[in-house]
Amino acid sequence: MARQNYLFTSESVSEGHPDKVCDRISDSILDAFLREEAHARVACETFATTNCVVVGGEVGLSDESRLSEFMGRIDGIVRDCVRDIGYEQEKFHWNTLQLHNMLHPQSAHIAQGVDRDGAGDQGIMFGYAVDETPELMPAPILYAHAILKRLAEARKSGTEKTLGPDAKSQLTLRYEGGKPVEATQIVLSTQHTDEAQTSDDIRAIVEPYIREVLPKEWLTEHTEWHVNPTGTFVIGGPDGDAGLTGRKIIVDTYGGAAPHGGGAFSGKDPTKVDRSAAYAARYLAKNVVAAGLAKRCTLQVSYAIGVAKPLSIYVDTHGTGQVDEAAIEKAVAECMDLTPRGIREHLDLNKPIYARTAAYGHFGRAPEADGGFSWERTDLVDALKKAV
Repeated sequence: MARQNYLFTSESVSEGHPDKVCDRISDSILDAFLREEAHARVACETFATTNCVVVGGEVGLSDESRLSEFMGRIDGIVRDCVRDIGYEQEKFHWNTLQLHNMLHPQSAHIAQGVDRDGAGDQGIMFGYAVDETPELMPAPILYAHAILKRLAEARKSGTEKTLGPDAKSQLTLRYEGGKPVEATQIVLSTQHTDEAQTSDDIRAIVEPYIREVLPKEWLTEHTEWHVNPTGTFVIGGPDGDAGLTGRKIIVDTYGGAAPHGGGAFSGKDPTKVDRSAAYAARYLAKNVVAAGLAKRCTLQVSYAIGVAKPLSIYVDTHGTGQVDEAAIEKAVAECMDLTPRGIREHLDLNKPIYARTAAYGHFGRAPEADGGFSWERTDLVDALKKAV
């Protein structure tokens, strides 16, 4: 029997966090390639430090002669990302940073497996869903994201000019009977201008937004607040700490509430199962819970490079299942083609929909009209019920 009464903590980081700056740049470059060609190949990594951004990795278009012309757009893409996030610091400014573009054509040896509709690499991917929130996400990570997203909206609208782009949140929730009932600890560290000098100054700015986001009943006289607990936080972003694509994989997924296969998402086109199969696993787990087949579901798939069909499908409903787990495993395989091509087509992933995923989580977001967050749909509910 799973524990019903406990504390659980998850953290999030803002779009201005150094690693998230890099995720945003990598995914924006991916989107640009997908606008050029739906089947473009991209594996883009970004590194950022004081007044410097380095992009590298493998890219491919069907007509390789077009690559050199396309490379000329990278500089503008990078600067637009940094400007939109809000960096105009002396030592990290969108207009004055140095860019080093080290992208090169995709390896023919990797391409040959993918071109036969196989997976681009071996690996294991996990999906997860739980019924403790309407989004079927773990509450600590969902609300840790929501806090930072709301603060970013206030900053970018000009309402809170004191706040800077770099921020982190951490939320500890107390569970009773398996459901979140109280926020016991709230941690928020945010970059700010020189005008704000103390932790109390920053708390006065951010607390109304945090209270706006969290359910009122979770905030009690026992809730402990830790706002900028180390004091001054003026120097932030890649000037304060170097950033790298793919270093926030738990922030990107379930906040530690579920297993992770280890592969990062950002900068990878959907032929890479690290990304597309993780999206498919979330999609299937969410539909299992939405169908009432379980209150909680962890789903794993595995792949081998150059091989189309998954090597294994594993489902764990953590004692909450209404039907046998083996029956759910069989049903998900019947309801969705889990080959790399099948996933891309079912979720319509060959679109420029990825820059928006780079901050505030890849999961628990609302499906969008242009196909963004298609893996959050619950349109397999009827098919799964019928299959079991």
